[in-house]
Amino acid sequence: MNINSIPVIAIDGPSASGKGTVAQLVSENLGFQYLDSGSLYRLVALKAIRIGIDLNDEKALENIAQNLDVTFTGRKIQLGIEEVTDLIRQEIYGNGASKIAAHSRLREALLDRQRAFRKGPGLVADGRDMCSVVFPDAALKVFLTATAEVRAKRRYKQLMEKGEGVNINTILRDIEERDRRDSIRVFAPLKQSKDSSFIDTTLLGITEVVNKILEQYSEISIKSI
Repeated sequence: MNINSIPVIAIDGPSASGKGTVAQLVSENLGFQYLDSGSLYRLVALKAIRIGIDLNDEKALENIAQNLDVTFTGRKIQLGIEEVTDLIRQEIYGNGASKIAAHSRLREALLDRQRAFRKGPGLVADGRDMCSVVFPDAALKVFLTATAEVRAKRRYKQLMEKGEGVNINTILRDIEERDRRDSIRVFAPLKQSKDSSFIDTTLLGITEVVNKILEQYSEISIKSI
């Protein structure tokens, strides 16, 4: 099968907009592969922080990305022999990922690794630049967002359920700062591409959003027959 003929649903959006959960459920419903591109940046941040690499050292970060020993199995993520699925969701690595994502050499180093997830019968990929840079030929492009306040509440709930001591005001400030950093970076900034479907999840439940995307993909699939 020609790799370019493998359908891709690309979902972009800011932190805590629900895109990860939505993308996973859409992929499971369709039996597609799933790519959480943000996890790759979180993994690089994790490794860099652990070995004391400056998050502004682009060359060192590029080297980490090129030699990242990571395995994705279902919803589990393994770095070497260590399972880090939950660990990389900690705020320190999320903020680190947002900082290092501004480096063009790092983004380039991870590009082929992300595109390698494109396998039959299809792929659902979520991130910040899936629609515009990684999969510009995606069959369906979606931009998910919600108010910063709602996203902060969602993140707060997630972290509290994991037993982490967090402050919702701190989370809100972190989200607003991450939005600003992701939106103004020179390389692959966070923004809605012109051909993306816009979905505001502020007042929508996960099931409603998943169904909207499945309906949109179904309409596209029917038109292509």
